[in-house]
Amino acid sequence: MDNLKTQGISMPKLGLGTFRMQGDACRAAVESALALGYRHVDTAEMYANEEAIGAAIADARVPRGELHVTTKVWHENLGPDAIRRAFDASLKKLRLDHVDLYLVHWPSKAANWGAVFETLMKLKEEGRTQAIGVANFTTALLKTAVEEIKAPIACNQVEYHAMLDQSKVLAYLAAKSIPLVAYCPLAQGRFASDPVLGEIGAKHDATAAQVALKWLIDQDGVAAIPKASRRESQKANLDALKIRLDDADRSKIAALPKDRRCVDPGFAPAWD
Repeated sequence: MDNLKTQGISMPKLGLGTFRMQGDACRAAVESALALGYRHVDTAEMYANEEAIGAAIADARVPRGELHVTTKVWHENLGPDAIRRAFDASLKKLRLDHVDLYLVHWPSKAANWGAVFETLMKLKEEGRTQAIGVANFTTALLKTAVEEIKAPIACNQVEYHAMLDQSKVLAYLAAKSIPLVAYCPLAQGRFASDPVLGEIGAKHDATAAQVALKWLIDQDGVAAIPKASRRESQKANLDALKIRLDDADRSKIAALPKDRRCVDPGFAPAWD
């Protein structure tokens, strides 16, 4: 599987998203994914599943150096002391001595970004996280972090898929050599019935969802973390990597509507 190199880490371009997975079902899903060959697992303190993921990682016995684990600090914990408490709790639940990537999960209007990134950079210097980054940041917020604070941002994790235009954020990230990690890459199942993606899929003996996922993974500087709790879905996402889309396929995907957002940042708690 291809990896993205960013800020000293190597991140597999296809990962396992775990939002809304909890308990034994989450543990089983992560164990299944690791057994299939996934080496990138994405979680967050807000998901309330870090303990289950930690148990799955411990049982899987995958060499730590082969595994990429991302977790995130919630917007309510963006004070320096709160970040450290949240980080310590996440690390304990994950049963790890470090994570590979620690993200600000949502922006907050109340955050002192200088203090936030100073704290995150200290965690990196201490070797407790290999890299730091952000999620759901606009280009304006990215400029604050990257250009004003000079924070070593390893990625911006945002909603991105074949029916959502993220060209503005992508252009900024590409100019700064920062990857985009796409959540909701399959638009929460909405692609399954799309006739255009279905037609392209039939041409490649693949599903519409597999086509949409490969379209993302094919892009330079883009990784994707589809949620998949069933082994069959996890394998289908891995198999999507084998598809070879051509220019005609990409032109048809480019012509799809690009305004289908699954997560409305206007209603995110951080913007209250």
